[in-house]
Amino acid sequence: MNQVSVNDKYKVSPFYVFFLVHAMQVGLGLLSFQRDLAKATGTDGWISILLTGLIVHILIWLIYKIFRMVPGDIIYANNHAFGKWIGNLFSLIFILYFFVLGMTIITGYIEVIHIWMFEEVPSWALSLVFLFLIYYINTGGFRTVTGIAFFAIFLSYWLLFVPFYGLKFADFTNLQPIFHHTLLEIMKGTRSTSFSMLGFEMILMFYPFIKNAETSKKYAHGGALLTTLLTLLMYLASMAFYSQKHLTITIWPTLTMTSVIELPFIQRFEYIMVSWWLIVIIPNMVIPLWAASRGIKRLFNVEQKYPLWVMSIIILLINIFFFDREALYILNKIINPYSMCFIVLYLPLLLVFIKIKKWRKRL
Repeated sequence: MNQVSVNDKYKVSPFYVFFLVHAMQVGLGLLSFQRDLAKATGTDGWISILLTGLIVHILIWLIYKIFRMVPGDIIYANNHAFGKWIGNLFSLIFILYFFVLGMTIITGYIEVIHIWMFEEVPSWALSLVFLFLIYYINTGGFRTVTGIAFFAIFLSYWLLFVPFYGLKFADFTNLQPIFHHTLLEIMKGTRSTSFSMLGFEMILMFYPFIKNAETSKKYAHGGALLTTLLTLLMYLASMAFYSQKHLTITIWPTLTMTSVIELPFIQRFEYIMVSWWLIVIIPNMVIPLWAASRGIKRLFNVEQKYPLWVMSIIILLINIFFFDREALYILNKIINPYSMCFIVLYLPLLLVFIKIKKWRKRL
């Protein structure tokens, strides 16, 4: 496959990689990760969060190392390392992963709306609205996608008001004891956090759309670091707000925390939280489906709008005929933690094969 060539007018500045990475990581996982993490590691969950953050930084370093050797995207890197047929097979796996991730986020947010706001609204109606929005943004090009990620971050950080308000009712003795879990338990805890940290791997597809892409590495690390710190804040605030036993049985800890907020002009602040979270989660819906459709365009040389149509129809049909909590549970089990395990194993393997190929060419 030929090396990727993108016109400069479609590229974005390296600075925006910070927002693309951070906006993609902050989303559905931040509403519910505390429950599984509290079950796994309890008051030592903060160690698992920091460890997951470290793993993400290593993987980002690997991505930039790969593209320094073979500038392009994951499609080109796969073909360069493994040849056309095996490379295309791995590329199809990545495309399927991007699609399933996007579908999981859409159906997961619909489930949040059903539980917290509009139980009677059919899933297909909500998915139809979201899919029209996703298609409109994606057909605007990657610069439009980047703009959405940028504004999603700036328009949403006022929601940090929620954990800080919850500290009024906090009992900081809930954060003790510390260092009383084994290394194996801490490692298991990283699986519970991985869904909140996913998203950085979209660099594998949008790398060619960055001007002077090699200079954007520090911004990618910066976005991942801010996500780690935000996840750590949410977990510590939740541990202090709930007892550990209570936290392990609370499905949506971040949203449940909003129920204690009392303002003179708002009766049910959780409605505001769930509604505004759409702004937070739009990049989570848009970027994976952009990456999947871009991958199909690269593999099969078709216009990007056509795979977007097909994926939108599949997601709509799933929401009409198959959507239920059981299906969402299965999707979450596919994405978390196996996707992170796949990326952790695959990126070093890809780098090794690229190095071997470079070494053989020198002989």
